[in-house]
Amino acid sequence: MRRLFWPDAQVNSTGLLMIKRLLIAIVALILVVGGIVGYNMFRSKMIAQFFANMQQPPVAVSVSEVKPVTWTPGLEAIGTASAVRGTELAVEMGGTVQEIHFKANDRVEKGQLLLQIDDRSERADLTSAKAALDLAETNLKRARQLAERGVSATSNLDQAEASAQEARATVAKLQAVLEKKRLVAPFAGVIGIPQVEIGQYAATGTAFATLQDRDHMRVDFTLSEQQARQAKVGQKVEVSTEDGTLNLTGEITGIEPKIDPNSRLVTLRAEVGNDGNQLTPGQFVHVRVVLPAEDGVIALPQTVVSSNLYGDSVFVIRKETPEGADAPKLIAKQVFVTLGRRSGPLVEITKGLTAGDMVVNAGQNKLNSGAAVAIDNTISPDPDAPTTAEVMKAFDMPAPAAAQ
Repeated sequence: MRRLFWPDAQVNSTGLLMIKRLLIAIVALILVVGGIVGYNMFRSKMIAQFFANMQQPPVAVSVSEVKPVTWTPGLEAIGTASAVRGTELAVEMGGTVQEIHFKANDRVEKGQLLLQIDDRSERADLTSAKAALDLAETNLKRARQLAERGVSATSNLDQAEASAQEARATVAKLQAVLEKKRLVAPFAGVIGIPQVEIGQYAATGTAFATLQDRDHMRVDFTLSEQQARQAKVGQKVEVSTEDGTLNLTGEITGIEPKIDPNSRLVTLRAEVGNDGNQLTPGQFVHVRVVLPAEDGVIALPQTVVSSNLYGDSVFVIRKETPEGADAPKLIAKQVFVTLGRRSGPLVEITKGLTAGDMVVNAGQNKLNSGAAVAIDNTISPDPDAPTTAEVMKAFDMPAPAAAQ
């Protein structure tokens, strides 16, 4: 009987041993995994605690003081320059070009001969007409003498007077024709490139050059019907080019009384001086209609304002004592503002700021609300910004040694 049950006992003993080994392996695995997880949790906690207690270095920024300014609002538009006196010169009567008395870009005076059309035929006709006029005048004189003596009929005198009058008209007509063959400058200005050549046949109406008086320029521009209500004849305008190399002033001389039914815009015209002939007819320019000045307006450079989906904001410097800190610090606070009108580089602030606030004008891209800052106005882009020492004095804090 003992031989029969011995193999079963051996099998049970081996199974128990394997189970013990498996349990030991599981416990060891649990201990290793638990140790790794616990270590990682401990490390993460310590890292988070380190960064939570770590003091971020202050961000160097420059600031501007918010001050009420004299605001000069304006209406912005795009205009086209043209000469007050400018025209295309054309041939009044057709003929062969005989003489050209100008070159491109010559300065010509009023009445100066520019172009001569062949007029030999008309001169011959004029000579004939003058001879006929002399004969008619002689016949009229003789008829008057005979009429005074009473030896001639009145009808003879009337016929002689009519003949003389007709001869005078013929001479005047031919002289007018000759004048149309002799083309002169209608006003002083700069003439353009000749469009005809000597010997060329020029038909009536052929343009032979342009003439522009660039000493006196005008600018035509358009405004919306709402803006046009603020513009008046005599109002000052400022004219500048795209690259900012030219700045001229003038005044409005005319306002179209009709609104364009298609664009709903009103056309205005201004005259400007053109010293040095820097403005060219046909040139596109920026026009700003200057409106009456307003005092006490809060305005800032447009670069100070940050815009995002939540609105427009600026960073304002505040003096605060953070929790757990021993001394007050300068903190940047994001303040949302309401913008108004724009004028050149400035934008009006209608809500959100008060006079005396210090706003960040450089370095705001590195800030978030509540960040500590260090004032360094040596890098300020605002030429009217206070010095670093003045800013620190305004916050009743000691200035850095470099600023003292």
